[in-house]
Amino acid sequence: QVQLVESGGGLVQTGGSLRLSCAASGRTFSNNAMAWFRRFPGSERGLVGHISGSGGYIYYVDAVKGRFTISRDNAKNTLYLQMNSLQPNDTAVYYCAVDQRSSWTNTITYWGRGTQVTVSS
Repeated sequence: QVQLVESGGGLVQTGGSLRLSCAASGRTFSNNAMAWFRRFPGSERGLVGHISGSGGYIYYVDAVKGRFTISRDNAKNTLYLQMNSLQPNDTAVYYCAVDQRSSWTNTITYWGRGTQVTVSS
């Protein structure tokens, strides 16, 4: 059974940092692009960024460029999101996702259950 389990969320003050992890089990995803999404209160999930299967290509939405860093460790089957300079409008539930291809096509085959990030002002 495939599982994606996010961890590392929590409460942080404005300007602080958090590192999220997404540990995959049940199969390896070294040949699949992966991504982070977030859901703001009362909104749909939106893309934060994605990383290719090899890790050689990474994309970020403008709102997080220069503050967030996506990485992966295929040996550990784990995806990471380093979040720096956090702001209250980064408060959301963060999800990881797996694409069916090695480059991101937005055809998602698996979702994690999410981890809450709350940034206090």
